[in-house]
Amino acid sequence: MKQIETLYKTYTGSLPESVTELPSSGSNRRYFRLTGKDGSLIGTKGSCIDENKAFLAIADHFEKQGLPVPHIYCHSRDFSCYLQQDLGDATLFQAVENGRSRGNYSNTEKELLCRAMAALPSIQFKGAQGLDFNVCYPQPEFDERMISFDLNYFKYCFLKATGLEFSEIKLENDFREMSRFLLESDSNTFLYRDFQARNVMLVNGAPYFIDFQGGRKGPIYYDVASFIWQAKANYSAELKSELINTYLESLKKYISADEKKFLKHLRHFVLFRTLQVLGAYGFRGYFEKKPHFLQSVPFAIDNIRDLLKEPFSEYPYLTSVLKELTEMRQYSEMGYDKKLQVYVCSFAYKKGIPNDLSGNGGGYVFDCRGLANPGKFEHFSHFTGEDPQVVDFMENDGGVITFLEHAYALMDAHVQRYMERKFTNLMCAFGCTGGQHRSVYCAGHMAEYIARKYDVHVHLYHRELEIEKDL
Repeated sequence: MKQIETLYKTYTGSLPESVTELPSSGSNRRYFRLTGKDGSLIGTKGSCIDENKAFLAIADHFEKQGLPVPHIYCHSRDFSCYLQQDLGDATLFQAVENGRSRGNYSNTEKELLCRAMAALPSIQFKGAQGLDFNVCYPQPEFDERMISFDLNYFKYCFLKATGLEFSEIKLENDFREMSRFLLESDSNTFLYRDFQARNVMLVNGAPYFIDFQGGRKGPIYYDVASFIWQAKANYSAELKSELINTYLESLKKYISADEKKFLKHLRHFVLFRTLQVLGAYGFRGYFEKKPHFLQSVPFAIDNIRDLLKEPFSEYPYLTSVLKELTEMRQYSEMGYDKKLQVYVCSFAYKKGIPNDLSGNGGGYVFDCRGLANPGKFEHFSHFTGEDPQVVDFMENDGGVITFLEHAYALMDAHVQRYMERKFTNLMCAFGCTGGQHRSVYCAGHMAEYIARKYDVHVHLYHRELEIEKDL
């Protein structure tokens, strides 16, 4: 950090008033926000000098081409650190977080995603114009060797780690065929390589692009696949189609693309990119012992499962291996059709807490007996927690609102976590004295809250009233 501070002083004439280290997403680069009297800058320290040089050269070229990237102010003599424009903290990934959790993106979130996708052709074409690809690291272009590296990454760091038996000879034959097909799409364009929502900053709603130091000359399909089929993005088929159409419309400014041919080639790049990503997850999770990377595996497996609905005739053995992979026990119940099932139940404590029929041991049980009790009044004896008379009584007291807000927060955390980990069942029960008023009111509101917010199945069961319904 001292070297960053020294560089800041050399550039501005004074030491920074404050230095805050920023999250680095597990890369070998460290980021710092350095604040002084004239504002803030981002200091970056990278352990790979060649990678730093690539970023600096590409960023300089992109800015000269009018592309939205951070301005580079200066770098150290040894290229180990540099200062760049502070674009703030808002990323596209964070801006669409709610849609990703729900599995249902709002119109505002879709618009932000489309803006990023519409900007991609400019990066690919304008970014390539006049760029000396020899500055790229570790390779100036997407070639057979790089394809082989990524496919072997998948084979050795993920596939072997699953314990699945396969013929390396037959698999290698299909890998070579895939390499041949992917290289048919060669073009004089810039391949970003890590084009994803995490690497898109939002400045007043406009996309700015970072972390393109791994870019090189390569085909346009790769980045489209990287963005739209990012493992945990959770885009619906309709949204994927909208993003592709947005890209194709913007692409018209540079080339005329046949949509049918484009989609055919894109499908193969989606498969290739997904295999590469699984290799990365396997390496980070199985070998570097970072288990949170393995939490993304089910989403990538889902992408493969979806791709295999139309088998790849060009790669028959690879297709059979991947099909077997998706049917392995740890992945077989992770399809898109296996949405999280949330059971919400009301009950009377005197009759016992409901059993969890899924066999997973239950979930939250909330005790409603601390709330004002309509059951003490004869007037409410013939009503339930769904009737307006009881609803008014509960809400006029006010305590139930705060009670449910706490319950919502707990369930939010669990539902999001269960969806990320591809769990299939979660139970939530509300109990009161008779299972007629307070628990029914709370269970009904919780069921509606979850059904409205998340793309899950919600089953509501009022046990003592013998009422069941799906929301």
